[in-house]
Amino acid sequence: MKTLVAGDKAPMFTLKDQQDNQVSLEECLKKGPVVVYFYPKALTPGCTVQACGLRDTKAELDALNVTVLGISPDPVAKLAKFADKHELNFSLLSDEDHAIADAFGVWGEKKFMGKIYDGIHRLSFLVDQDGKVQHVFNKFKTKDHHEVVLNYLKG
Repeated sequence: MKTLVAGDKAPMFTLKDQQDNQVSLEECLKKGPVVVYFYPKALTPGCTVQACGLRDTKAELDALNVTVLGISPDPVAKLAKFADKHELNFSLLSDEDHAIADAFGVWGEKKFMGKIYDGIHRLSFLVDQDGKVQHVFNKFKTKDHHEVVLNYLKG
């Protein structure tokens, strides 16, 4: 697993969101920087806390012209349930074959309760308007992810 670092060119992608619409990183970058955050599984406790934190700070992120894109290997239908249940106000993207997670270097071996399996490592990337990774968020808890992102953006 070779995770992207600041200065790397971000892989451009187009994925389906929770409403079955195509969302392109390239198009989002025309509006401003993008936080691409990877999470393991919709409708689980940690992922819900993380998503709700971002939902609750959307106005502040909008004021900074920052778009949020959440990516998981969940199918579109599950993302729709997740977004509806928690009134999420940003795009959740389906990466079922984990090709984008691979491209960002967040798909790899994990261990949980003695089991070893492949999955998404919870990391976030700030991609600037030139398509470069400006910052990698790798030190946060799900409950304070949104605060770590906002604090970085506010400098």
